[in-house]
Amino acid sequence: MTRTLICDATIINEGRQMQGSVLIENGLVAGIYPQGSSLPAGLADDLGRLRPGVEKVDARGLWLLPGVIDTHVHFREPGLTHKADIASESMAAVAGGVTSFFDMPNTNPPTVTLAAWQQKMDLAAAKSRANYAFWLGATNDNLKEIEQADYGRVCGIKLFMGSSTGNMLVDSRQALEALFASAPALVAAHCESEERIRANKARFQARYGEDAPVSCHPQIRDVQACYESSAQAVALAGKYGTRLHLLHLSTARELSLLSDAPLGQKHITAEVCPHYLWFCQDDYERLGSRIKCNPAIKSAADREALRQALNTRLVDVVSTDHAPHLAEEKQGGALRALSGFSSIQCSLLLMLELAREGVTTVENVVEKMCHAPARLFGIDGRGYIREGCKADLVLVDPRADWQLEKADLLGKCHWSPYEQTRFHHRVLRTWVNGSLQYCLGEFSQSSNSEPIRFSNVK
Repeated sequence: MTRTLICDATIINEGRQMQGSVLIENGLVAGIYPQGSSLPAGLADDLGRLRPGVEKVDARGLWLLPGVIDTHVHFREPGLTHKADIASESMAAVAGGVTSFFDMPNTNPPTVTLAAWQQKMDLAAAKSRANYAFWLGATNDNLKEIEQADYGRVCGIKLFMGSSTGNMLVDSRQALEALFASAPALVAAHCESEERIRANKARFQARYGEDAPVSCHPQIRDVQACYESSAQAVALAGKYGTRLHLLHLSTARELSLLSDAPLGQKHITAEVCPHYLWFCQDDYERLGSRIKCNPAIKSAADREALRQALNTRLVDVVSTDHAPHLAEEKQGGALRALSGFSSIQCSLLLMLELAREGVTTVENVVEKMCHAPARLFGIDGRGYIREGCKADLVLVDPRADWQLEKADLLGKCHWSPYEQTRFHHRVLRTWVNGSLQYCLGEFSQSSNSEPIRFSNVK
């Protein structure tokens, strides 16, 4: 049996930094040894030399973090694998320090039945490099499927209150009321008022035809469209006591709907994505449709409000909404180009860059990307560096200085709006369940991923 000792790292975990070493054994964190403490006799002799069978990883000057849990991705399989698939995107994930993901249901066929959900589980068991879970999508008429699911294995219910890729819009008031009244698990909602979007779209079509500039996108999917829909979801959750998770906040106004209570005391929680913290609508001039996404990236003031909320309890988690499209599918303006882009490979790096710039702290990055997702979804034994936890770990060089190039990208669509970004951190190694899946640009021969289990059902 091989044991791995990650030696002399800066361990960033549970709100603090500590110099020390971490032992991986049987897929778990088997020991944490602060700098200056003696290693157990089973690991080292009296002179401090490691015993045979203990592999040493020298982590001096490096950061050791828990693996990122990304609760919002679109890996496009089945049915849309010309854009991405579970194998390609999970490789990009572990190369970026993401060790667990929750995949969304707007695939082909959509994941709105338990049979479709099981098909995805089987695909991931065969292909995924990272630990995996899948959302079950809501429709106007699939409440019976939702009620029969095992939410120890299904991460939750995805509700589109605004149409997006895959068009799974739930637009029946009766269906919405029934879902919120009887939801057996957390409901994660994409909130944009479809009525307002259609009215806005008609105005721009009258002016531009089908070729409105992409800079019009945040005026079509505007602040009011987001706020009206989010407010409706919050009202329904309040009426029925439903656990509600607001996805991809993009506006300052939506923050007024949220509580700053501790995570464990809230039944309404919220996510923000790196691109709403990184870009603003001024960037459409530079990047065009490459940053077109739903909800739209909005003003610099909205970005600043979200950045400030990141450092409070208003925002609970950071996830990517990783949503690949081919470059040719991104051609056109606000009405033609598809919405979404790849980000999972650099999401941790983007957040660490924001910490470097003073927007947040490294400890808060770990809280929002690792710890809080585990608590919110009741993922026992992941998201922390603790003895007995799964050894989902990431080793980061905090002294790097490099520029992201197209050749670095591992996702199938092979482009990103973050190309040419200069980073000052680099992911060196990623362990998934104690198995070294990624090391200095190379991947292991086989996967060691597992399905994620949940205990915080309702």
